[in-house]
Amino acid sequence: MAGKMVKDSNRGEIFDLLSNHRRRYAIHYCKREDEPVTLGDLAEHVAAWELDKEVQELTSAERKRVYTSLQQTHLPTLERADMIEFDDRTIELTEEATELDVYLDVVPSDSIPWGMYYLGLTVVGAIVMGGLWLEVVPTETVPELGWATLVFALFAVSAIVHVVESRRMRLGEMERPP
Repeated sequence: MAGKMVKDSNRGEIFDLLSNHRRRYAIHYCKREDEPVTLGDLAEHVAAWELDKEVQELTSAERKRVYTSLQQTHLPTLERADMIEFDDRTIELTEEATELDVYLDVVPSDSIPWGMYYLGLTVVGAIVMGGLWLEVVPTETVPELGWATLVFALFAVSAIVHVVESRRMRLGEMERPP
């Protein structure tokens, strides 16, 4: 996670706040709606995301459990951190929360983190470049400039995909929170 307007002194507080999925979901929903929301609507959407259901499929007990938890614990915590203004019925993001540019580096279980991917790509590039220097990589079929262009293209395409994925994974950007 990273913050655009977050100072280092309160970065730990932001990480702590967002470590709880209900608080993350609450901020996500408010950023997505971009206007004050009611506690009832917020609770319904958070419950639906948690239970992987449509809002219409929720039981009143499921709604109430999330509603109570948000009202008594999570929204007061976000309010004390100056992320929201909460008046028992409506929730509105503060200026600080609106400017918070949070993205989550979510790595699916069948995937590798971007840092490891780039490290692997660097190793492949180093092997190709080393092979060219040692003249063990064939340059008859693909010239040296072609190999260098291939390595550059791999990095460029990877960087573009990484930027697109990072933007997609920001809180408030997707229908469902990351």
